Formats: sequence, C-alpha cells, structure tokens
Amino acid sequence: MKLWLKRGVLGLIIPLLVIAVFLSSCILKQDEQLQSDRPSVNVFSARHYEVDRAVFQEFTKRTGIQVNEVKGTAEELIERMKREGQASSADLLIVVDGGILNEAKESGVLQPMSSDVLRDNVPAEWRDPDDYWLAMTARSRVIVYARDRVNPESLSTYEDLTHERWRGKLLVRSSSSLYNQSLLASFIDLYGEQEAEEWAAGIVRNFAREPEGGDKAQARAIAAKIGDVAIMNTYYVGQMLTSSDPEELEIAAGLGVYFPNQLTTGVHTNISGIGLAAYAPNQENALKLAEFLTGPEGQTMLVQGSYEFPVNAEADMPALLRSWMSFIRQPVSIAELGRLHQKAADIFDQVGWK
Repeated sequence: MKLWLKRGVLGLIIPLLVIAVFLSSCILKQDEQLQSDRPSVNVFSARHYEVDRAVFQEFTKRTGIQVNEVKGTAEELIERMKREGQASSADLLIVVDGGILNEAKESGVLQPMSSDVLRDNVPAEWRDPDDYWLAMTARSRVIVYARDRVNPESLSTYEDLTHERWRGKLLVRSSSSLYNQSLLASFIDLYGEQEAEEWAAGIVRNFAREPEGGDKAQARAIAAKIGDVAIMNTYYVGQMLTSSDPEELEIAAGLGVYFPNQLTTGVHTNISGIGLAAYAPNQENALKLAEFLTGPEGQTMLVQGSYEFPVNAEADMPALLRSWMSFIRQPVSIAELGRLHQKAADIFDQVGWK
C-alpha cells in the first residue's frame, strides 16, 4: 500500500516538475526579449506578406536589431496606439493605404521622421509634406479581365464599367476594403460627390455577385466564369503569375491587365507606407529600419517578392513590373484620400455596395 502511494506521489510530482521547468524557461526567454539593452524595433503592421519577414530578417542580419511585429488591421493598430498613448511600444506603423496613414497623422499617433536618407530614398511625391509618413511601395488599382472572353479594345475607363454591357459581369471586393474606399475617394476628389455616387451605383448594378473575398478571389471568380472583369490591384496578378501553386499559375495565365483612364484622369495609385510612432521607444532603430526598407536593397527585396511598384528608382524590378511602369497616374493627393474616406463609406452605404 505504501509503495503504491509513493509511486502515485512520484507520478504526480514528476509531471509537475517538468511543467515548472518548461514555464521557467519560457519566462526566462520573455525576460531576455524585454531586456532594455537588446537592440530592437517594434513594428505595428497591417501588411501580411511573407516578403516583409524576409526583409526584416535581412535587416536584423546586417544590423543586429531584432524586428518585433504586431499584426492587425490599420484601424485596430491606430486605435491601440491612441489608447496606450505614451505607454505604447510601437516604433513604426506600416499600413497598406495612404489615406489611413494620413488619418494616423491627424489622430496624433505619429511624429515627423527627420532623416536625410529617407528624403534621398523617397521622392517628394511619395512623402507627407510634413514628413509624418512616406511610401514604402506603390500599387495601382486596375481592370483585370478574362483573356478568352474580353477584347481589351472594349475596355477604356473606370466609368465605362458602369455601362450595361458589363451587367452581371463585374467582380470586386467589398466596400470595407481600404483599396475601394480610397478608389472612391479619388473619384470624389476628381469629379465631386454626385458623380462619385453615380459611378458607385452603376458598379453595384453590374455586380456578377455580392462582393466577397480579396482580390485573388476575384481572379478565381473570373476563371470560374462567374464574371468577366474585376477591379484589382496589379501586384496580385504578379504574385499569381510567379506562384508555386499550379492552380494560381493556371488562373493567372488566363488574365489580362488593363490600365484604365490613360486618356483622361489616369490610374488610381495608392501606397503601402510607413509612419514613425509618436512615442517610439526605439526611435533610432525605427529610422534605421525605415531607411533600409526604402533603400535600394530593401526595395529590391520587397518588389521582387510582392510585385508592388518601388518608390526608390534604384530598385531592381522584375521584368513584368517594368512592362507595367509607363502608365499615367491620377493627379490626386494621397493625404486627401484619407480625408474623404468617410464620405466614400457613406456613398457605399447609400448605393448598397456591401
């Protein structure tokens, strides 16, 4: 009986000791990460691209500065920075829309980035005039079409997509997408609210289905013959054309890319951008990372992996990107897009673009 009790007690103690040792090792690792003498930079990022991690790893390899990522939507991250104030751990904010980046500036969660290197890396057209934010990459929202069903000569402008010839053939993601909010904001800026609302209503009339999924989902729907044309960002097509997934390669091979409004107002072009957090605890390291991301080597890594457009002319681009580079862009201020987001959201609600 005593032997059985001893074995029972040992059977309880040994697992508890193992758990205690494991928890202690985890705590030690956390403590090591929190040591103030360890060089690091905390990135609040709304981007979800594998290439970013590769660039961060290369930066760490070169500088010894560890990059810690906190993921979330732009709205979530900005709200957290506002809520935490001076206690925020954020050093850099990276988002996928220039309009929301300017909203971050106006909400007080950013500070100016004083760096001659950044000014040399990024042309003035891609920077906030007060240096609160700058572009990391650029992206254009274009018309993607089924090669086997659409003659590109039948395409012309964003406005033409409201024509009845496209009834039941148009695919696009939901109105909650920052990409679509900024696209409509650009129309408000160019044409006024009335025409922007008429355009949005015309797009809704021509939906092939209720909006669902991201941009790649629209490409898949074209392949499935749910619709014939889609509004998409160019880099998704580039990613699919170089994918290791045979299905994506097959879908992308059947897609054409058309840059609209080349004889009128130009293609809507937006940015992924960087802002320096107002209370960045690792400000010097944050600036070093921003400089690397916008420098020739960082830019080359980014665009080779994401198929976005570089903002540094010294970047080495894939041939596909070079073939797309000659398009005319909209003459719209990126900062203005953010100020018009709410109006765009209101219009989407009014016309039933879900």
